[in-house]
Amino acid sequence: MRLHVQRDELLKPLQQVIGVVERRQTLPILGHVLLRADGGRVTFAATDLEVELIATVEMEVAENGEITLPARKTLDIVRSLPEGRSLDLKVRDGKAELRSGRSRFTLAPLSPTDFPSLESTPFETELAMSQRELRRLMERTQFAMAQQDVRFYLNGMYWETQGEKMISVATDGHRLAYSELADLESKSEGVSVIVPRKGVHELARLLDDEESTVTLRLGAGHVQAMAGNVRFTSRLIDGRFPDYRRVLPKPVEQPAVVDRASLRESLGRVSILSNEKFRGVRLRFESEQVEILAHNPENEEAEEILPLEYRGDPIEIGFNVVYLMDALGAMDGERVRIHLHDSNSSALLEDPDDPSGQYVVMPMRL
Repeated sequence: MRLHVQRDELLKPLQQVIGVVERRQTLPILGHVLLRADGGRVTFAATDLEVELIATVEMEVAENGEITLPARKTLDIVRSLPEGRSLDLKVRDGKAELRSGRSRFTLAPLSPTDFPSLESTPFETELAMSQRELRRLMERTQFAMAQQDVRFYLNGMYWETQGEKMISVATDGHRLAYSELADLESKSEGVSVIVPRKGVHELARLLDDEESTVTLRLGAGHVQAMAGNVRFTSRLIDGRFPDYRRVLPKPVEQPAVVDRASLRESLGRVSILSNEKFRGVRLRFESEQVEILAHNPENEEAEEILPLEYRGDPIEIGFNVVYLMDALGAMDGERVRIHLHDSNSSALLEDPDDPSGQYVVMPMRL
């Protein structure tokens, strides 16, 4: 195998697949990236046995072949070279040699026959949408995923398809984020999957904020996405996701409506003096205003008052301020509508002008 390429031609595909390569590996081969050159095209592949990324690019191939290279060392070498430099990569005597100008690097490859790949399984459904739409759908919910929860089915993002609509839900048991994308380019029968946390982050990293199309395939054991020159494949979490419909509170007749940015800024300021461990803030909803309070074990206190639209009975309720701010940050509109039943029930947050997203935050005792 031999390649003659420009620095950036090699750098971009390495950066596209490096995210799944863990710094500490159970198997040495998982710390490598597989390069396969064939007729003017080079495929770069990396995997951690759960997520697989494959980038295919056109390059000047002097000799076909395949090789594995230590992924992060190779990326660091290529990235450290000056822009516009040309590189020669060739395999000789079981070693990989990378030359650029007066620089020469010899790397120790492993056998490409030992490089694992995720088993391909039949996909039940295929959807097409813009990268911007899928990225936004994920951004609106991924913050609520659990992290290393013993309820393994919460350590990921739930996707559900219904005809021309796709639903994304995430919860860690204390909050829930719901978002939907309607009017897709293709229809789908009802399919539901749970994408693991790492798969969610890697897919979101690959998607651009553009109108170019991403093709999404969902199956019983895997999810696959084709975005540009990159193919993403991930195993799915085998579990039963909670019925999110039962968690969404019913709307109230007299919700509170407040400026979203102002509320988020006030929460951020007040939270400075909240308990660093529990991050609790208290909100007192009264006619035409909400009072936000926080205190800590050092007897320090913070208070802010915001105007709002509210005609219901006075309610005083406590929340984890981080959960509230995450939900507000995932919304786009100028205002937020807050549905409150009483001081012991979960709050429902939504954009009055965009019903496609809903956020549930459980109260906390203060």
